[in-house]
Parts: sequence; structure tokens; C-alpha cells
Amino acid sequence: MDQQPTAVATRLYVLLVLAILVLTFADRAAAQHQDQNQNQNDPPGRAAQLGYIQGSVSFQPAGESDWVEAVPNRPMTIGDKLWVDKDSRAEVQLGSASIRLAPNTGISFLNLDDRTVQVQLSSGTIDIRVHRLNRDDVFEIDTANQAFSIFERGRYRLDASEDGSSTVITVREGNGESTGNGQTYTVRAGQRATFSGTQQLNAEVEDIRGPDDFDNWSDGRERRYDESPSARYCAPDMVGSQELDEYGDWHPSPEYGNVWYPRVERGWAPYHEGHWAWIDPWGWTWVDDDPWGYAPFHYGRWAFVEDRWGWIPGPVAVAPVYAPALVVFVGGGGGFGGNVGWFPLGPREVYVPPYGGSREYVNRVNVSNTTVNQTTVTNVYNTTVVNNNTTINNVTYVNKNVAGAVTAVPQHAFASAQPVARAAVAVNPRELSSAPVNARATVAPSREAVLGAHANTANHVAAPPQAVASRPVIAKATPPPPPAPFSARQQALTAHPGQPIARQQMQQMARQNPPRSQPQVRQAPPGKPATAVMARPNNQPANQPGNRPGNPPPPARPGAPVQPNRPQPNQPAPGNRPEANRPQPNQPPANRPAQPTTPGNRPESRPQPNQPPANRPMPNQPTPGRPEMNPPNRPEQNRPEPTNQPPSRPAQPAPNDRPAPQPNRPEENRPEPNYRPEQNRPAPANQPPSRPAEPSRNEPQRPENPPPPQREQQRNPPPAETRPAPAPQRQPTPQERKQQEDEQRRRNQNPQGPG
Repeated sequence: MDQQPTAVATRLYVLLVLAILVLTFADRAAAQHQDQNQNQNDPPGRAAQLGYIQGSVSFQPAGESDWVEAVPNRPMTIGDKLWVDKDSRAEVQLGSASIRLAPNTGISFLNLDDRTVQVQLSSGTIDIRVHRLNRDDVFEIDTANQAFSIFERGRYRLDASEDGSSTVITVREGNGESTGNGQTYTVRAGQRATFSGTQQLNAEVEDIRGPDDFDNWSDGRERRYDESPSARYCAPDMVGSQELDEYGDWHPSPEYGNVWYPRVERGWAPYHEGHWAWIDPWGWTWVDDDPWGYAPFHYGRWAFVEDRWGWIPGPVAVAPVYAPALVVFVGGGGGFGGNVGWFPLGPREVYVPPYGGSREYVNRVNVSNTTVNQTTVTNVYNTTVVNNNTTINNVTYVNKNVAGAVTAVPQHAFASAQPVARAAVAVNPRELSSAPVNARATVAPSREAVLGAHANTANHVAAPPQAVASRPVIAKATPPPPPAPFSARQQALTAHPGQPIARQQMQQMARQNPPRSQPQVRQAPPGKPATAVMARPNNQPANQPGNRPGNPPPPARPGAPVQPNRPQPNQPAPGNRPEANRPQPNQPPANRPAQPTTPGNRPESRPQPNQPPANRPMPNQPTPGRPEMNPPNRPEQNRPEPTNQPPSRPAQPAPNDRPAPQPNRPEENRPEPNYRPEQNRPAPANQPPSRPAEPSRNEPQRPENPPPPQREQQRNPPPAETRPAPAPQRQPTPQERKQQEDEQRRRNQNPQGPG
């Protein structure tokens, strides 16, 4: 009787435990699902900095069609565009990489997040220095006819033609791959690859050139970062940290460690010289006016130390996470006398993102920027972010009570990106003490806040040509859609002041209201490895004076057309034809005196074009070392051409038309009957010789000889189409020597020749 109730109780206990476990796992699954959804809405952990501007540089915010004057220190993200006009330059910092722009260059960010950098190069030249690239990172530059993927750290340069027909990629260090039209080409260090064509991608690879003025300028900028002392105190990928060296000093602090103190006037306070801009997906973003004003306002914390403000970076060993502004807001939305105020966060104080974020993101953005207990971050996250509560209670902020730390402006000045220093109002201590402290400035942005501090320059600055701005590019990675224009977002932003639109909602808006300036991207089909043509500029050896890649070959003679890809005399002809290297008549080897006419080494012992064989009697050849007797009208010259000569050979001149030979001129330098007298003139400067005439088809083939060294250029050249090429001397065989000696004896016995 007692066992039955016990069994029932056991079953009930087991069912209760199972129910608790099911509920627990369900709660965990729901929380995990919620975290995953929040992770999808997390903003990127980095933004690009428009750090250096020289000359006329224009900026177009994501989703907008107006170009405005660019502002230094403006954070850049997906959809932002930059145009560098003539005689101008600019630099964009990514932390792990630098992008420098030459004149007449336009770029935009197709994608930019923690693992992807995808840049559209519409036209012009960029220099890229990649300092770090992880295994799963994507770094891609898209042009009108190809997409170039960077595979490792190094130095890269891309030149995109203005008409979009070609892209030149120079790799000084590293390697990458170009994709286009179903083909892929690998470009390695030391190579300069030219990719031409839009319907069919043609590739030609050559050795890199020497640096030009833009390369030298980029190298100088890079040296400033390589030698930066601040690199010892800041995380490696902290954007803008290299600019601190010229404008401040590092000193150790017993309480905070290494502290950077800017060289500023007394009474200066952080977040006072600049303006507020609206940049999605973060919302209200601080843009500082000082040239060093990027890293100290998007990373780290500020502290009032020894009667002055000092900046404390986050841990060096932790990858930094970008924040739009590390401040706490006071008032806003009608409070604090109708003004909006703020002050900088201090060391070990938790930053609450006004745009929300997952638990993981809130933890990363805090522990990377200050030394803070993770439990403290979790407690703040649970009481504010999870409950969607922007008001922060029961937290004491050290900088709130520092004299001059709180800056306030009227709400309309805040919303329209007006300069803060000019619009700032006095802060009443009594109002300040009773004003609520918020994680978010509950102010809806105006269009001026999207365009930035130079909104009044809209459509009054240099902009890229329409053909360049609207040109589609080839992309390998699929970029996300650009943000919708501000006009499509304004209603939602007004309904929830100061709160950015979630990513999924933003993408839906972009599909329904695509921006007029939306980039045209064509997805590259899957590519197969292909081999590029190895080019030799002007068909001459590389790295020679005058052989700089890209220089066109000189014409053969004044007024003559340039023959592309025509082999020069000092190189083998296409197909390795032996006649290209065959010795030419009456020409000593280049840069070498004529061989003496000894029995074992006489130039006439070689069978030459238009010469009888060696065993045939030669007419009136002079005795070695003696000048020619100049007999007129030698019968040998009137002998008809062999029937096996090519029909295209020029006719021989009449005997009386042949120029009289000069006295004391050696026979080996006298022109043959089939050549004009100017053949033996010196070669012209910078004028390539023409291709030598082909010999008789019945002439025996000889093995290929290496090309001789280039002949020293001389004055007063003959026309290029008639001057034969120099060739190396061939030693006669023993049989040929015997025939030559017999022939010489016959000539000595009969000096007047036959007839």
C-alpha cells in the first residue's frame, strides 16, 4: 500500500524536473536567438578616417546625391564616396591599412565591416598599404573591368583609366588576384599587370617601374606611421593614433598608466572643437576639428589629471572597437533649458551605445577602450540596453563635476551640424545637477547633419564626371545595398529621435527607395586560372635606359609608322627563325673590330646572301692587307641573279651606277652590289635598325646563335629599313679553310679576273 504513493510521487518529481529543464533550455534558446538577432544588427567595429586632405577634395555621404566639401576626421563607411580633384591628394586610414588617392581619383566603400574592405575605384590612382590581413579577411578593389583581391600584407597600386577600358595593378610587396570575364590572374611582388578590355579581359605582365612623384609622397606618409612613437602605447589597428606624435606628449601616470596630453590652451576641454554629424548605423557622431582629433574621440577615455586633460587609450593587446562618441548626454528633448549637453566618459566607466547592440558587442566596445570589469559591463547592459532604457541612474561620473567638462548647444544647432565652439552656451550648475543623464541625445537629425559641417557647399564643389560617377564596376564579393536616401529615412528618424534605424529595416528601405547615386555593380562570374602575357617593353631587355614600360618604340625613320611588336635585330625573330641571327654581309660584329683576313679567320669564308659558294671562283678579290685595285665593270657584278632567289628581292644596280669605292678602304667594309652605299654609315641615335633581308631558301640552315650585345649608337645613320643587323662571327670548318686557300691561290695567279 505504501509503495504505490511513493511511485506516484517519484513520477511527479521526474516530470517536474523535466519541465524545469525544458523551460530552462527554451529560455536559453530564446536568449540565444535574441542575441543572434542583435548580432545581425550590431554595427561594424571599425570605420575609415578621412585623415589627410590637400587641395580640392569632395565628399558624398551614403545615399545622397549632393557633393560637399570634405571635412578632415570624418568617419567613412558603406556608401560614402570621395573625389580628389586635379592637383589634390587625400588619405584614408583603416587601422590595418591605408589608402592614398592621387589627383582625379574617385573611390567609394561598397562594403566595410570587421572582416571586409571592398572599395570601388571609378577612375584614377590609389596607393594601398596593407599592414595586417587575417586568414578570413576580404580586401577587394573593384574597377570597371576587373576585381582585384589582396591576399596578404604589402604595397599595392591601382591605376584605373578614365574611360574604364583598362586597369594597371602594381604589386611592390605581397600578392593578389584579378578576376574578370571568367578568368583569374595572379599578380605577384615585383610585377606590373595591365588588364585591358571590358568584354574580354586581356592581361600583360612586366617588371615594375621606378617610383613616381605620387609613390614618393605615399612612401613619405607611410614612414610617418612606421616611425610613430605612439604605436608603443596604442593598439596596432587604432585609427588615427599616428597623428598624436606631432601634437602632444606621453607621460606615465601612477593611476592610469600611459597618458597622452595634447598641446592645447588652458581651459580647453574634450568634445568642444568640432560638430555633430549623423552617420548611420551609429547615429550621432562627433567630428573633431583638430588634426589629431580622431583616435582620442572614438577610442579610449579622458581624465582630468594634474590640472589638465589627458587621454588614456585602451589596452594595447586588445583589438580596438570604434565608437561614434564616448560621451554621456545631459538633457535633450526639451530638458536642460532646451539645450543639449555632453561630457566625456572617464576611465573604467561603461559606454552604453545609443544604437543598441548585442551583449557581446557592448562588452567588446568597452573592454577594448578602457580597463573595466566585465561584470560591471554586464550589469549596465542588463539595466539599460535590455530594458531599452536610455536614462542612466545610480551612476557617478567623475568628469561631470570637472569645471568646463560639460559642453552644451541649442538643440537646433546640434541637429544641423553647426560648429560647437561657436554655438556653445553657458551651463547653469543648478540645472546641470538636476538634469537627467542619458545614453542617447534624443534629437532628430536634419539633412544638414547628414551632409556635415560644409552642407552649405552642396553642389558648389568639384565632382567626378558623370560618366565616371555612373560607371558600373566588376565585383567578386557581393556588397550589401547602400543606405536609403535621407528623405526616405527622415520620417522614421523623427518618430524615434536620436535612435538609428536597425539594419534589417534599413535594407528594406534601400530596396524600396534606392538612392539615385547607387553604384552599379556587376557580379564577376566564377573564374578559371589564366596565364598573362609576359611583356618586354619595346621588345627590348627590361631595366635598360630608354626601355621604361609604357614608352612607345621610336619610328624606323622620320614619318614612318611604328611597327608594333616587331622583333629588333638583336633579338630572335618570332618562331626562332635562324635567319634572324645569321651573319650579315660585310658587317663586323657590334662593338668589335673587323677580324683579320687570315686563312683561318677571313670574313669572306662565310657563305653570305648574294654571294657564290666558297668553292666557286671569286672575281678580283684583293690580297689580304692590300687596298682594292678598283677595276671597272667587273664581270661578276653583271652576272644574273640565281633563279632560286625570292621574287621580292630588289634588283641589282647597274655597274655604272655603283659608287666608286674609296681608296685604302678594306674589302670587308665595301658594300655588296645589292645594297646602297649608305648601308655602312653609323647607326642613328634612338633609331632601331630594320629587319634584315631573308637569304636564299637553298642556303644551308645554321644553328641559332645568341644575339650579340647592342651596338653603340653613332651619328649620321642610314635609313632604318636598309641597315643590316650585326651578327656574331662563325669560324669556318677545315673543309671551308682548304677551299678558301685554293681560291686565294687562284686569285693571286689571275689578279685581273676571268674574261
